[in-house]
Amino acid sequence: MKGSGPISIVVVSDDHYVVLLAALIKSIEVNHKTGERLDFYVVEDRVGEKTKEKLQASINPEVSSLYWISMKDAIPSGIVLPLDKSSWPLNIYMRFFISYFVPQHVKRVIYLDVDMIVQADISTLWNIDMQSKVIAAVMDQRIKTIDCSWGGVVNYKELELDGSAKYFNTGLLLIDVEKWRESDLTSKILDCIRVNENYANFPDQYGLNVVLADKWLELDVLWNYFATGDHEDPYIIHFMSTKPIYKSYNFNTHYQNLFFDYLSLTPWNGQSQISSSRIYLAKARNKVRKILKKVFCYGVILCGLSVKAKVALTVTEQL
Repeated sequence: MKGSGPISIVVVSDDHYVVLLAALIKSIEVNHKTGERLDFYVVEDRVGEKTKEKLQASINPEVSSLYWISMKDAIPSGIVLPLDKSSWPLNIYMRFFISYFVPQHVKRVIYLDVDMIVQADISTLWNIDMQSKVIAAVMDQRIKTIDCSWGGVVNYKELELDGSAKYFNTGLLLIDVEKWRESDLTSKILDCIRVNENYANFPDQYGLNVVLADKWLELDVLWNYFATGDHEDPYIIHFMSTKPIYKSYNFNTHYQNLFFDYLSLTPWNGQSQISSSRIYLAKARNKVRKILKKVFCYGVILCGLSVKAKVALTVTEQL
């Protein structure tokens, strides 16, 4: 892949987390030394126009390009997202649709959660030999194996999976787009989540780890290193749980300082930490949205059944 550029990177963000995305993109730009252009495909979840303009102003146009894709346009026609019981936003499913919304000429992508900063040259990750695997990822540092009782695949026995199989975190994915498309993984993963809704505490991770169990390439843990750790120089730092912009952040402060160093190179320079109450409000809002969507879908079904019943009754009366 080296020298073939540009490097294609997919990210997903709502309006609130664009500040994290700004630091992520800047960290990638600062540490990118090999000259390939960086194409960022940004799936946006209700991001305002002014926020988009602010992010556009934060990038180096000689290095990076932003391509905005609305969530509505990212989801193929006719596909209904699983309405799981978690408080995670529906935008976590957007990584499943990458093969649909990136241009056909894109053969490989790097997917990154926005709550990350990159300390290594992204081209090093881009050029990793995937050894014919569909994805490459990092083993989750908390949920290390599929049989983890609180976050893994709880019903792994029913699914006939090896409980000792390694469980990967989906915050970083190196994806062979062609193989993904050929294997119809999007449909398989969504179906898996729907059928096993009661077990999908981390829905996107559940689906990927079930469908691709033992079929993924394991990367060095430093490519997705959690901010709870203390390694001196991870390649990518992942701010799992509490984000560095919140006053309640209590993990590695060196990593937090690095985040604000990159943020200072963007129009968000001087951004102060905010109350973590925003986290709980967002989680509550996500739960309510899913409930309302379920009620709406159920209402549509009932309405459809009602219409069919009336038609049947009319036909019966005519007979």
